[in-house]
Amino acid sequence: MTGPQTQSVVRVAEADVLRGFALSGVLCVNALLMAGPYTVYGDGPAAGMLDDVAAWLVSAFVAGKFYPLFAFLFGYAFVQQMRACRAEGMAFGPRHLRRTATLFALGLLHAVLLYAGDILTTYAALALPLYALREASARLAIRAAAALVVVLSLVLLSYGLLTVLTTGPSPAPLHGPAVADTVAAYRGDAVSVIEAHLHALPTALSTDLLYAPQVFAAFLTGLAAARLRLLERYGRDRRRLRATVRRCLPLGVAGGATTAVCTNGPLDERWFYVGQAVGVTTGPVLTAAYACGLLLWLSRPGGGGGRGAAVLAADGAAVADPLSDPVARAVRGVHRRRPGVVRPGGRGGGGRGVCGAVRGAGGRE
Repeated sequence: MTGPQTQSVVRVAEADVLRGFALSGVLCVNALLMAGPYTVYGDGPAAGMLDDVAAWLVSAFVAGKFYPLFAFLFGYAFVQQMRACRAEGMAFGPRHLRRTATLFALGLLHAVLLYAGDILTTYAALALPLYALREASARLAIRAAAALVVVLSLVLLSYGLLTVLTTGPSPAPLHGPAVADTVAAYRGDAVSVIEAHLHALPTALSTDLLYAPQVFAAFLTGLAAARLRLLERYGRDRRRLRATVRRCLPLGVAGGATTAVCTNGPLDERWFYVGQAVGVTTGPVLTAAYACGLLLWLSRPGGGGGRGAAVLAADGAAVADPLSDPVARAVRGVHRRRPGVVRPGGRGGGGRGVCGAVRGAGGRE
């Protein structure tokens, strides 16, 4: 294999660490959502002040901040897989379609059996237009992503302001009766639980359709970043990482707090979509601050992260690898050597930063 081909299929350790980090944030949000139907609102019958505070903090600083990072890395991995196929002389289209079909099947099973608010089916659906734009330049992808975010934000803001101006505050939570029915179904047998999930699917689907432009914008941003090899070139550039954190963190925190004020109080439910519009616009900014802050911490002199970096990288790789191409991986078997990680300056095992942390903690290549 030639030098350029080797570079094109090299595994990027920073991407695995960030993917594991994104999964941690998604887990935090889903833990709140799946703890009970009331907990997402923070005002169930047994909720106290601590529950309300926890829900507010999750809305401000976690919800909507980590799945954009996961979607960004989906777009990044899409380009990496395309490069790997070309380097190996394989057709990328069939491999991508197999991966998409696997995602959709897993997402459908998850939505019916476990949790109606599934995202994998949305990823599978959006992976098809992403394939259609596989040759798009980085500039075109960024412009399209920005347009999608702006349009979605304007739609949410317009609807939210219209709701505030034309309706009055409700005397009681609007979600109360529906949530009570869901609680009763969850306390029944397996059939009643599945029926509750099926009943919730239309609402979940409409929500997925509404926010699909934001997910696809993250896909396109990841595609553009991979075209520029952003993580490989700047994943350990402490000056750039520090500058990004300083610029993005204040705006992201302010936007997150505004979103929580609108969605979790003290403003009433009429302000929900106004808060969502702010979140769609500023959430990715806080996401960038989180990601760059993590890479900055891991790339500090002497290496950093230790076991934490190894765990995040292992989790990120575990998600990316089995779904990259289930058929091809089964045919090739488990004895084929996995691609190596990117190391600073192309050196061997003496690398520091993210890769050094993963290797030093016993992480696999």
